[in-house]
Amino acid sequence: MSNLKICTRCVMDETVPDIFFDKNGVCNLCTAAIKKINDEVFTGDIGRQKLENLADQIKASTNKKYNCIIGVSGGVDSSYVAYLVKDLGLNPLAVHLDNGWNTDTSVKNIKKILDKLEIDLYTHVIDWEEFRELQLSFLKSSIANAEIPTDQAITAILYKLASKFGVKYIINGGNVNSESIMPESWMEDNLDTRLIKSIHKKFSKKPLKTYPMMGYLKLAYYILIKKIKYVGILNFVDFDKEAAIKFLENEFDWTPYKEKHFESIFTRWFQSFYLLKKFNIDKRKAHFSSLIVSGFMKRDSALIELERDYLDEETMHQDEEFIKEKFQLSHNEYGSIIGSDRQSVDNFSSYQPILKKFKGFREFFKSIATARNK
Repeated sequence: MSNLKICTRCVMDETVPDIFFDKNGVCNLCTAAIKKINDEVFTGDIGRQKLENLADQIKASTNKKYNCIIGVSGGVDSSYVAYLVKDLGLNPLAVHLDNGWNTDTSVKNIKKILDKLEIDLYTHVIDWEEFRELQLSFLKSSIANAEIPTDQAITAILYKLASKFGVKYIINGGNVNSESIMPESWMEDNLDTRLIKSIHKKFSKKPLKTYPMMGYLKLAYYILIKKIKYVGILNFVDFDKEAAIKFLENEFDWTPYKEKHFESIFTRWFQSFYLLKKFNIDKRKAHFSSLIVSGFMKRDSALIELERDYLDEETMHQDEEFIKEKFQLSHNEYGSIIGSDRQSVDNFSSYQPILKKFKGFREFFKSIATARNK
C-alpha cells in the first residue's frame, strides 16, 4: 500500500479507475462524499424534527395493519432501523430474503430484535436451485458485482410487498455516514434486468421461473403511480455505528460481525476473498473512507486496519470450501472462476449505455424515489 498514491484525506487510492486528485492530494470521491453528507444528513434538532415529520406522514399514509415495510438482514443498520421505527410509534412489517447464505448469527439476531420489538416478519425463501444457477452465472461472467442477484431480489420483494399491503413507505438502513463513497467502476447497477437476463442466458440453461425481478419500468410504476417512497431514516439521526452496535448488544443481546455485511456467508467470501483476489477491490477502503469524512474514524486507524487481513486463514479456508460445496464446484472449476480476467458489462446486453446517457434524469428520479426532494 505504501507505493500507492493515496488520498491525503481518506484512504481511497489510485487502484480505483475513476479517481483523481487535486493539488493537495485530495480525491474527488471524498470531496463528493462531503457534499453528499452536507446535503442529505440531518442531525440534532433538525434531524429529529424531520424524523418526526416523516413518522407523521407515514402514519397518515394508510389505515392498513402495517404502515411501513422494513428490510431486515440481521446487520447493524437494519437492526437499528427496526428499533427506530418502533420508537417512532410506527407499525412495520419486517421483510427478509432467505437466499440460502444466512449465518447462524444473522438468523439469531433477526429473531432477537423482532421478538423483543413485537414486529411481524415475512421471510421470502428463494428457490435455491434456480438462484444457485443465477449466482453461478454471475461468477462465471467475471463482472465485479456478483451481489446483483441478491440485491435485485431484495428490492423487488420490498416493492412488491409494499404494493400488496397498501404501504407507501419502505424504510431502509442505507445511510450516508457509512456509505457515501462507492466508486461506480467497482459495482455495476443491481436493477439492470437486461444485464441479469443476458448473463444468465449465456451461462445457464435453467429458466428463471420464480426469481423476484423488477426492472426500471416496474420501479417507475411503483414510484410514480403507487407513490411508494424508499427512505433511509438513519440520515435523520446522529448515527454512530459503533454506538449503535453497543446499544443493540445491551438492549437486545445482539451479536456483532467482524465487518460490514458479514451476516451473509456469500457476502463475507465475496468481499474478503473474491473481490480482493480477482479484482483487487477492497471495499473496506470505501467503507472506512466514508467513516473518515463523516467524522467516525481516524485516517491513521483506517490505514492500520487495511494492513490487516479481512479474515483469519482458517475462516477463509472454511468459506472457500463451503462455497465450492454449495455451488457444487470442483477444485478446477472454482480455480477457473477465480483466475479468469474481469469482464466489462459491454460484453453483455444491458441498460448501461442508456443509464449513462440520462444520468441527470436518473439522479432526479432517484431523488423522488427516496424522498430526498422533501
